[in-house]
Amino acid sequence: MEARAILRYVRIAPRKTRLVIDLIRGKNVQEAIAILTHLPRSAAKVVKKLLHSAVSNAEQKNMNVDELKVAAAYVNQGPTLKRFRARAMGRGNVIRKRTSHITLVLSEEVKK
Repeated sequence: MEARAILRYVRIAPRKTRLVIDLIRGKNVQEAIAILTHLPRSAAKVVKKLLHSAVSNAEQKNMNVDELKVAAAYVNQGPTLKRFRARAMGRGNVIRKRTSHITLVLSEEVKK
C-alpha cells in the first residue's frame, strides 16, 4: 500500500528542488526528516512540510508509520512566470520565475 502527497505551483525552481529530493529518495521517513531538518536550503522546508503531509495521509490509510519509506520522489516543472527588467538603451531582459510540482510517494517497507 502507498500514500502520496502532491504540492503544485511551488515558487522554487525545479533544478534547486531536485537537489533536495535526491537526498531523501529511498530513505525511511525518520531519516528523511532528519536530513531535511538540517539542510540549509529553502526547498528543504517545503519538502519537509510535504513529507509530513504524506505521513499524515498514510496514517489515514491505517499504514504503520514506523515502517514507511520514500518509495518515489520527483519534481516536475510548472508554469514559468515571465517578467521584464529594463536594460540600457530602451531594451528589456526577460526574467523567468520558475515553479515546481513536487510529488512524494511513501510505501511500507517489507521486513524479511
